[in-house]
Amino acid sequence: MSCYTPPEMQIEGYSLSGYGEMIADRVRTGAYLEALRAVIRPGAVVMDIGTGPGIMAVQACQLGAKHVYAIEPGEVIQLAREIAAANHCADKIEFFEDISTNVTIPTRADVIVSDLRGILPFYSDHIPSIADARLRFLAPGGTLIGREDRVWAAVVEAPERFSKIVDPWTRDLPGQDLSPARRKVVNEIHRMQAAPELLLTSPNLWVALDYTCIENPDAQGELTSTVKREGTGHGIVIWFDADLADGVGFSNRPGSATVIYSSMFLPWPEPVLLVAGQTVCVHLQAKLVEEDYFWRWTTRIECAGQPGKIVAEFDQSVLQGAVLSPAKLLKRSSKYVPHLSEEGLMRRRALELMDGRVALEEIARRLTAEFPGKFARWEQALTFAGAISNENSR
Repeated sequence: MSCYTPPEMQIEGYSLSGYGEMIADRVRTGAYLEALRAVIRPGAVVMDIGTGPGIMAVQACQLGAKHVYAIEPGEVIQLAREIAAANHCADKIEFFEDISTNVTIPTRADVIVSDLRGILPFYSDHIPSIADARLRFLAPGGTLIGREDRVWAAVVEAPERFSKIVDPWTRDLPGQDLSPARRKVVNEIHRMQAAPELLLTSPNLWVALDYTCIENPDAQGELTSTVKREGTGHGIVIWFDADLADGVGFSNRPGSATVIYSSMFLPWPEPVLLVAGQTVCVHLQAKLVEEDYFWRWTTRIECAGQPGKIVAEFDQSVLQGAVLSPAKLLKRSSKYVPHLSEEGLMRRRALELMDGRVALEEIARRLTAEFPGKFARWEQALTFAGAISNENSR
C-alpha cells in the first residue's frame, strides 16, 4: 500500500504511525476482520500476505486456525513476531521475511488474506502476487480475501484540489514563467477525498478484478458518461469497491468513511465548463511496467445536442508528467557503454568480498584500505557494507 509519507519512526517504507492509522480505519480493518470471521473454520491453514504488524495473522489464530503463514518483506515483521507472542499465537504463526513470490510452503492454505493495494488495486506487484499465490498456495476449494475489486470512475468538479495542484506553477514568481512545470503536474496521478455531490456524471464501471481467476495485471477500457448537471469539470476521479466475503466489503468511493484509501484523481489540463446532456468519453489505461503502473487517459467531450462535435479533447499520461534527465536516460540506452564510478567500484568490491567466508568487519577494513579517500575509519565502511549485505546477502 502506498498511502503514507513516513514520519520520524520508520520501518521499511511504512511508519508505526502509518500502520496505526491502517488499524484505526474501522471501515477497512473492520471489514477484513469480519471477512476472516466469516470464512475461517477451526483447524484451517491460513496465509497472510503483507502481514505488516500481524493483526490479521493473530486474528486468524484466535478464530481457530491451526497454522498461519505470515509473509512480510519489511522489518515490521519483527513487530509482528512480538505481537504474536504477546497474544500467545507465536507457536501457530510461521513468519517469512520476504515477498510472497519468493516463498514456498509445505502445505496449501485454506484461506489467503491480503491487502496489497495502493490508492487503487493497480499498485506495484499486487495483482501478479495474488495470481501467483492463488496458483501455488491456495488449496482446492480454498478462499481468497478479497475476492473481487470493482473499479469505478466519474467526471468530478474539484476546484480546490485542482487549484492546489496547479496554482504553485500558475502564479508565476516575478519575472519567471513556470508553465513547463504546470504542463507536467497535470499529467501526474493525485489523491483526493471527493464528496458525492462533486460528481458531474454517474459512476461508470471501468473494470472488475476477479482475484479467483485474474492473470493479467493490466487494464484498459472506454468510459462514456452523460453530464448530469451544469458545472466545471476538472478531471476524473477513480475508486474501488472491495468484495471480501459474502456480504462483506468496503469502498473508497466519494463520501466513504474509510480514511486510508483516498480516491485517485486524474486532472485535465484545463477546467472545462459542462452542461447537462453533454457526453464525456474517456479511454483509461493502466499498464504494469516493471514495478510501477503507467497510466494514460484520453478525454473527448462532445457538444450537448450535437453528437460528434468535439468541444475539448485531451491526451494525457504519466510519461508526459515525468521529469526525465537526458543524462540519466542516456545511461539506460542500449548503445551506452557504462564505466563504473568510484561508488560502483566500491559496491562491486564489497559484493566480491561477500563470498560466505569473510565477516563484515573484515570486509569493512579491506574497503577502508582500498578506498581511503572514501572512508576515514573502518566503522564508516561497515555502515556501507552493512547496507549492501542487507540488500543482497542470504
